[in-house]
Amino acid sequence: MSTAAAGLLLGFPSYRRPAQRLAQRAGLAYADVGVHAFPDGESLVRLPEQLPPHVVLCVSLNEPNSRLVELELAAATALTLGAERLTLVAPYLCYMRQDAAFHPGEAVSQRIVGRLLARHFDTLVTVDPHLHRTRSLNEAVPVRRAISRSATSVMAQWLQRRTDRPLLIGPDEESAQWVGALAAASGLGYGVARKTRRGDRDVQVELPDLAFAGRHVVLVDDVASTGNSLAEAARGLLARGAASVGAVVTHALFVEDAVPRLRAAGVGEICSTDSVLHPSNGMNLDGLLADALVEALAGE
Repeated sequence: MSTAAAGLLLGFPSYRRPAQRLAQRAGLAYADVGVHAFPDGESLVRLPEQLPPHVVLCVSLNEPNSRLVELELAAATALTLGAERLTLVAPYLCYMRQDAAFHPGEAVSQRIVGRLLARHFDTLVTVDPHLHRTRSLNEAVPVRRAISRSATSVMAQWLQRRTDRPLLIGPDEESAQWVGALAAASGLGYGVARKTRRGDRDVQVELPDLAFAGRHVVLVDDVASTGNSLAEAARGLLARGAASVGAVVTHALFVEDAVPRLRAAGVGEICSTDSVLHPSNGMNLDGLLADALVEALAGE
């Protein structure tokens, strides 16, 4: 493996196709990061033998515990092979939700992982990071240049292709900023539900006081993991006469039986961005990310 390209994007096997599309859009050469998993769970990471001064690493950080280690190995190695500046494109940025110690003794993972990434990377590009009590992405990840892009424009284009003019509903208060921005961009009405969480898989959702009878409704969320909040909201909407319920999600983690749970609750169409690779992907982010990456490169 060898390259002497002026600009190079390295993609991990777990996110190869979107990384290749991004490199093409941004006008960068592309190469794979080689990753070999040993039987004991350790990873061997291999990069091209020679690297240009500026290297972009692209990987989505779902399944974070293994991918963070592989990213750390790749970044540290790149700096020994000729790279002088590293940019990370992580469409899904992990460990952002734990931004405080909610109980004594808890690790504040947002701060710890953010500083870990800032050790090697000069620039970070991501999409809709889960920041609620943190004022800026740069505060969470203290790199020289932290760029966050919203998937709102991509999701609005998808919604505008529908002919049923759906009502948008956020399943909890934390989704208010995303559903409000998406409603404004797509010219649709919206509301926000109230959620009470009793455990990782036990939630109660109180719908807003709106007329749902006969309406097509699309639930909007930034991160969907177990799918419990969306499923609970869907059951309530259908009980109040909604004609159909779909879901549009930025980061489709959808762990374990999340999708069957949503189907059982009456959710029909499910569409997500490719920030996390999943069968529900129907919206690509390479154009959005390429614009951000070109902006970052131009600012150097």
